[in-house]
Amino acid sequence: QVQLVESGGGLVQAGGSLRLSCAASGRTFTYYTIGWFRQAPGKEREFVARISRNGSQTSYADSMKGRFTISRDNAENTVHLQMNSLKPEDTAVYYCAAGTWSPRAADFRFWGQGTQVTVSS
Repeated sequence: QVQLVESGGGLVQAGGSLRLSCAASGRTFTYYTIGWFRQAPGKEREFVARISRNGSQTSYADSMKGRFTISRDNAENTVHLQMNSLKPEDTAVYYCAAGTWSPRAADFRFWGQGTQVTVSS
């Protein structure tokens, strides 16, 4: 069992940066790949990035490559998502989730409550 809590969302101008954090509780944090997903109003939840259990592998959606960086600190049970060069189309609720090495939301068993990111033009 893993409980996840996101933080760090907010309002930022286009071109700006935000750093999202996902704090996990529970002894099994290192059992799971951690993923970030996002959902904009009226749209389906989409994959953003994922990081393997020991942090050695990362993967990004094409539109995030070069702008977003995912990292994890297993000693602190935390995953971060550094988001640079933000665009208005990045506006969404961002969720972290724990699951298997997959870009599919269905493969992630535990979810946080989400944090709102709004990028103004």
